[in-house]
Amino acid sequence: MSEVNKYITSIPTLGLHSTFKHRRFPEYGVKLLTNINLTELNMKVRFTKVSSNRKVGKMTVTTTERQSCPDACPFKGNGCYADGFPLAGVWNRVPDEGHDWDTLCDRVEHEATDVWRHNQAGDCPKDKHNPELIDAPKMSRLVRANKRGNKKGMTYTHYDMAHSHNRDVVRNANSNGFTINLSGNNLSHADDLFDLGIAPVTTVLPIDQMTNTTTPKGRKVVVCPAVIKDDVSCMTCKLCWKQRDAIVGFPAHGNSKQKANGVANEN
Repeated sequence: MSEVNKYITSIPTLGLHSTFKHRRFPEYGVKLLTNINLTELNMKVRFTKVSSNRKVGKMTVTTTERQSCPDACPFKGNGCYADGFPLAGVWNRVPDEGHDWDTLCDRVEHEATDVWRHNQAGDCPKDKHNPELIDAPKMSRLVRANKRGNKKGMTYTHYDMAHSHNRDVVRNANSNGFTINLSGNNLSHADDLFDLGIAPVTTVLPIDQMTNTTTPKGRKVVVCPAVIKDDVSCMTCKLCWKQRDAIVGFPAHGNSKQKANGVANEN
């Protein structure tokens, strides 16, 4: 086993059912959301069958248009890495070049690589009637497509988990083989998200935080291996796809990293 693989496999992980369901939410039953009124936003998503990004690796990635990003994200227009070159150019073209949601789900089921990343930019689909909520029908359809195709999909979300609706959508996805990571703004926020017990957690770190650290409550934070090791990519690491106790940290990066750094230092 390589040193990189030893490093990754040494990070503590626990299955969703032991970590999140039984320990904190014994009442939650695993089920797919079906028979829901499909009144929703016409939001476009770009499907890239194989990414050319070295840090991501040779896997399918998607990009959802900007309107998917919730106002709850403090990096929206304020230090988001996706606003920088070259990803911003791809992101800006999504409304003209992207697919509708049904086409996306079909392509995920039949064309995506076995391991794939949803949203190199953008967030979960937004509910038409309440922009603070994730569109549950759309997410359920994506989760089903991922499951039918025997894929391992993963994404991150900055939607506000104070809403029980959003928590239910996230739990449903994680319980059915599609990993949604809760995105923390900083170490204190990561603690708050972890306390919910519904999903794995990631967080933005200060620019110069290149070594593993801990949260104010003493939880282990592992710096993204692809950031600190040249021979690691998302495809070779897959840490963010795992149901785990360790929080994954991403040092602020991108063209506006100084703005993101300001948020990351608000502890």
